[in-house]
Amino acid sequence: MITRVDATEKALELIAKLEAMHGPVMFHQSGGCCDGSSPMCYPRGEFRIGQSDVKLGEIGGAPFYMSASQFEYWKHTHLTIDVVPGRGSGFSLEAPEGVRFMIRSRLFTDAEAEALAQNPVLNGEGVPV
Repeated sequence: MITRVDATEKALELIAKLEAMHGPVMFHQSGGCCDGSSPMCYPRGEFRIGQSDVKLGEIGGAPFYMSASQFEYWKHTHLTIDVVPGRGSGFSLEAPEGVRFMIRSRLFTDAEAEALAQNPVLNGEGVPV
């Protein structure tokens, strides 16, 4: 199955640790200038998702969203969420752990893009984008 977002083993371990500490979590890809490559991790339900957001998939059982306008730039790209040393944004749950989530990306192959075209992404209200 072709996915739009996956996570490294280190990221999955950190997600499990954060969920043990905070309960279920969710991700939203930052669109800001400073943390543009850092997905933000929040307790599930504490970041409001709406029609201007799209769900790319799930990592470690945690939903992963980004804005629809940002998705227009990234829709041809597979994202892998990783963990690197250093503090990211103070708003993301992993900040006190001395690490931050980071995106690694690659373009989809033609075959992957064709397969994904059969499964459109949905906005935060469940409507295809």
